[in-house]
Amino acid sequence: MNQATDEYDVIVLGAGPVGENLADRTRAAGLSTAIVERELVGGECSYWACVPSKSLLRPVLARAEARQVPGLREAVGGSLAVADVFAHRDKQVGNWKDDGALTWLDSAGIDLVRGHGRLAGPRRVAVTPPDGSGGGERTLTARHAVAVCTGTRAALPDMPGIAEARPWTSREATSAGTVPDRLIIVGGGVVAAEMATAWCGLGSRVTVLVRGSGLLNRIEPFAGELVAETLREAGAEIRTGTSVKGLARPGGAEGPVTVTLESGEQLEADEVLFATGRAPHTADVGLETVGLEPGGWLTVDETCRVTDVPDGWLYAAGDVNHRALLTHQGKYQARIAGAAIGARARGVERLDTGRWGEHATTADEAAVPQVVFTDPEVAAVGLTAAQAESEGRSIRVVDYDMGQVEGAALYADGYRGRARMVVDLDRGHLIGVTFVGPGVSELLHSATVAVAGEVPIDRLWHAVPSFPTISEIWLRLLEAYRG
Repeated sequence: MNQATDEYDVIVLGAGPVGENLADRTRAAGLSTAIVERELVGGECSYWACVPSKSLLRPVLARAEARQVPGLREAVGGSLAVADVFAHRDKQVGNWKDDGALTWLDSAGIDLVRGHGRLAGPRRVAVTPPDGSGGGERTLTARHAVAVCTGTRAALPDMPGIAEARPWTSREATSAGTVPDRLIIVGGGVVAAEMATAWCGLGSRVTVLVRGSGLLNRIEPFAGELVAETLREAGAEIRTGTSVKGLARPGGAEGPVTVTLESGEQLEADEVLFATGRAPHTADVGLETVGLEPGGWLTVDETCRVTDVPDGWLYAAGDVNHRALLTHQGKYQARIAGAAIGARARGVERLDTGRWGEHATTADEAAVPQVVFTDPEVAAVGLTAAQAESEGRSIRVVDYDMGQVEGAALYADGYRGRARMVVDLDRGHLIGVTFVGPGVSELLHSATVAVAGEVPIDRLWHAVPSFPTISEIWLRLLEAYRG
């Protein structure tokens, strides 16, 4: 077997959005950088998560909103052109080819090494080439840093029949080319809610099995309630307090799936989607060669440097560090980590790691934004009221019916939505905001700026929203706060 050894300043494992952003920042700092990827450059988000799921959801949500506009609802009364929806989804993911991403890597001066990368001791990465590509294992050495940006995979429970039944995970749910007549979704989080919205809109008879008390239980309770209400109106069945104990697909790949519940009841579907959480992609990246336990989450400091590895050369950004499992938050971490690696390579002894400092991932704890692309949309940033109370904060919660805002009434007939802001009374600024309603995703960044900027609540009174827009919800919330 031929051995090739190459030396770089920085080596990045994983060429998803997080790895790409980290590599871009280290290149901008003047450091030679290689990125190792065994699948498609662009990663999970680009091909099997964020991009394809939103491509499937956009026509579903647009139709739902159009049906609430007088004079337009009659024109959109039919079914979606499913083949066109799938074709648009395929175009958005580049037909699962990464040619465009390769062009960007080349323009940024980042070297791509195809294959499965594993740590092989301090500052060393062994890369096994893709099957059939020829050549032997290649060893890369990093002068300054190695960054693990390998993301997560769908976590499937250990239960009888699951391997033989071949259930969908998020990958199959976003890349499928046919609409199952009957779809059972196991889970109650973001993936479950979004995929229930998408496939119900595309024509499936959807049943959602939620172990807990409702959907989206990590966001304000009214968010999941409003989403569940709309899903039921669209024909979906949502069953809470329900656990699955087994699967069977006796007829093989083309046959139906039988789902056995803890109660003993059996349900039948054409496909079953398990949306039951994520696990770190760290089982086979060589963590044991540097004294870490394979398969676990990686604990990091505020610069995304792994705390349990001596000499400070190993970093972990994105989902693998379990700080905030969101693509945009992982990209934020990558920018922080890339800047920190660059500064340390220049010999900077004291990094700016204070709260909101250049080299600190403060937003991971204080201002994480998230949009759930359901009907209605859910947009939230910062802490929920329950989270703030659990931290012992003195807070005031202000709620408002978004349908009472003039801009919302003009946006959709019978607009249903709700807004909440959580105010830290000791500090005098917002620590959490949640919007639920059609079109609220574009409101979120204003809330994120207010929370991350710790803008005094009295100063927000002078931020005047335009009339007649949905953003007047800010004025209504502030009026309610002032009394």
